[in-house]
Amino acid sequence: MVLLAVALLVAAFTAFAARSMFAGGATPQAQAVTAPTGPKVLVAQRALPVGTIITADSVSFQSWPDNMVQDAYFLDGKADMSKLLGTVVRFPITAGQPLTQGALVAPGDRGFLAAALGPGMRAVTIPVSAKTGVGGFVFPGDHVDLVLTQQVQGQGNALRAAETILRNLRVLATDQATTSDVVDGKTTVRGFATVTLEVTPRIAEKVAVAQQIGEISLSLRAIADNQGEFDRVLASGQVKVPEGATRQQEEALMRAAMDRPIDGQSTYVTGGDVSRFQRSSIPSQAAPAQPAMAMAGPAPQAASGVPVHTGPVVRVTRGKTTTDEPVSGK
Repeated sequence: MVLLAVALLVAAFTAFAARSMFAGGATPQAQAVTAPTGPKVLVAQRALPVGTIITADSVSFQSWPDNMVQDAYFLDGKADMSKLLGTVVRFPITAGQPLTQGALVAPGDRGFLAAALGPGMRAVTIPVSAKTGVGGFVFPGDHVDLVLTQQVQGQGNALRAAETILRNLRVLATDQATTSDVVDGKTTVRGFATVTLEVTPRIAEKVAVAQQIGEISLSLRAIADNQGEFDRVLASGQVKVPEGATRQQEEALMRAAMDRPIDGQSTYVTGGDVSRFQRSSIPSQAAPAQPAMAMAGPAPQAASGVPVHTGPVVRVTRGKTTTDEPVSGK
C-alpha cells in the first residue's frame, strides 16, 4: 500500500510538471489587427498613369492613420466627388496611394489638355457642322473615324469620292468644353463648331492636308468596336500580354490598345458606287498644249510641180513656228 501511494504521488507530480511545461511553450494565439480608425482619404484603386481620366471605379475612400493625413489629401465628407470625376492625372499614382490636390488637373485649368494626352500623342482641331459632326451626338471621350469627301477634276464629269482615312480617334474636346453637360441626370446634346482629337504626329500631318483637299466628316464608333479592335490587335501580335499578368496590367494594355488611332486601313466609295450616272474611275486629264499636233492633208507640191511627199503628214507647232512632218507608213 505504501509503494502504491508513493507511485501515485510520483505520477501526479510528473503529470503536473509536464502540463506546466507544455502550457508555457504553447504557440501564442494570433490577434486581429484593428483597422485604422482615422479619417478616410481618397486613394487609387489601381495604378493611374499620367493622362488617366478619373472615373468612379478608379478611386475610393479608405481609412488612414490620423497622424499620416496631410492637408493635400481629399477627405471623405469634405471633397466634392462631382468635381473630381473627369479630372486628369498629372503625375503617376500607384495603387493604394492617396490622391493629392496637385496630382489632378481639372477641365478648364491650365495644362489640362496637355495632361490628357498620352505619351507621344498630339492634339489637333478640325471644324465641323451639324451635318459633319453627327448632329452634336459626339462627346469628349468618344472615338470617331474621319471621312474625307473630295472631287477629282479632269475632262468630263469630276470623280466624287468619300474615303475613310483614319479610324479610332479619341475626342478630347468639343469647342472649348472637355466635359459633357448633365442636367437632371441626362447628358445635354448641343451643337459645336470644332472638335479636338488625339492623334500621333504623322496623323496630325494627314489631318492638316485632308482639310485642304476636301471636307472632313466624323463617323461615331460604337463602344463594342473597341473590344473587337483589342481582340484584333491582340491576335495580330501588336500587343503581347505577359504570362502571369495581373488583371490591372491586362486592363492597362486593353485601354492602351483601344485608344490607339488606326492609320493605313482606308476604305472608299466613288460616285459610281452610288449612282449609275456618276463616274467610278479617275477622269483622264487634258492633253498638253505644247506641242500641238493635228493631222493634215497631202503635203504641198514644190515649185517644179513635183510633189514633195504624197503620204500623210503631221503639222507640228513649236511656239510660233509650224512645220509639216511626214508620217511613215510603218
